[in-house]
Amino acid sequence: MARPLRTLVVDDEQPVLDELVWLLGRDDRIGTIATARSGTEALRRLDSGDIDLLFLDIAMPGLTGIDIARLLGRFSSPPKIIFVTAHDAHAVEAFDLNAVDYLLKPIREERLRESVRRAVADTDAGAADSDDTIAVELAGVTRFVSRSKVTHAEAQGDYVRLHTLDGSSHLIRTPLGSLAEDWSEAGFLRIHRSMVVNRAHIVEVRMSSGRASVVVSAPGGTTTELQVARRHTRALRELIGEHTP
Repeated sequence: MARPLRTLVVDDEQPVLDELVWLLGRDDRIGTIATARSGTEALRRLDSGDIDLLFLDIAMPGLTGIDIARLLGRFSSPPKIIFVTAHDAHAVEAFDLNAVDYLLKPIREERLRESVRRAVADTDAGAADSDDTIAVELAGVTRFVSRSKVTHAEAQGDYVRLHTLDGSSHLIRTPLGSLAEDWSEAGFLRIHRSMVVNRAHIVEVRMSSGRASVVVSAPGGTTTELQVARRHTRALRELIGEHTP
């Protein structure tokens, strides 16, 4: 596992919340632990885009755990879900939503550790795929874009616009900072506070009067020039020196 899992625990009952946080805190596979006591609060926290694992109560006032799980489809990299509930009536529906596990209250520590093991295994399996796909929505239809085809990505408010080799672009809801961190091992470099670029598609680095820009592949054999912020220029040259004239 590359790093401990950033975790969010959602339950409207404070004693259950406290117990889960305490038990998870004893597991070194778990990193930071955030909490929420409602579906609305959970969605606000999830919008930050830095959650790997979600422990989700099902029966909550307002948005239920099932509602939240369905809404996660709009995220480019949704967290792994472990449902925590007092009833097993929703088990089939939970696994239809690709939940990693389904825990019944009261929680037993050994059973919880097994759930975390499954989440870690599922996360590692996904990370091993060097050509991940990203789910994007177009006119209400979910499509999948290969990450290797993304030339660069730019921040647009709470969203990121992905630009691909075929000239298309796709808007996904995730902070650029989280995307830059998650994709760094796949060769994506931060060149500006609002831009990351795929190293595999850089064809040239240009320097002029101490300022830098990168030229990336574009449709039809053309190219696109992207400006590099001064604070990223030195790191860029060190990382991709082989492209520098």
